[in-house]
Amino acid sequence: MATNTIESKFAALSDWADVLGRVGLALLFLWSAYTKFAYMGPNIAYMKSYGMPAAELLIWPAAVLELGAGALLLLGWKSRWVALALALFTVATMFIFHAYWSVPADQVQNQQIHFMKNLAIAGGLLFVFAHGPGRYALDRS
Repeated sequence: MATNTIESKFAALSDWADVLGRVGLALLFLWSAYTKFAYMGPNIAYMKSYGMPAAELLIWPAAVLELGAGALLLLGWKSRWVALALALFTVATMFIFHAYWSVPADQVQNQQIHFMKNLAIAGGLLFVFAHGPGRYALDRS
């Protein structure tokens, strides 16, 4: 009987951990989208400094992806596919913007931290892809 009580409490905590994890991941992308829209010029300059061709055009799909996918992840709608798309986007950006192996020595540690942070974010997103959004979501598939 005690085992069932513990498992029931664990399941309830797990349900809320799903929500909090999804919200944390979603807020990261929603904030990033906001900063792209609010500070378009500096973001374009940042992209250009990393050699991004057509940064003035590429910033738009990036911002829209972050906004739309972040909102869907927050709500738990089509979360598996949204999480996969964001994971792929995150991996691509970490190789473009945080290639710590090709920066001056005084920047290696900072870029390596960002690279590993993005790797962890992608890992969290892949976990959502593999296991779904959890119980408290609009779409539990």
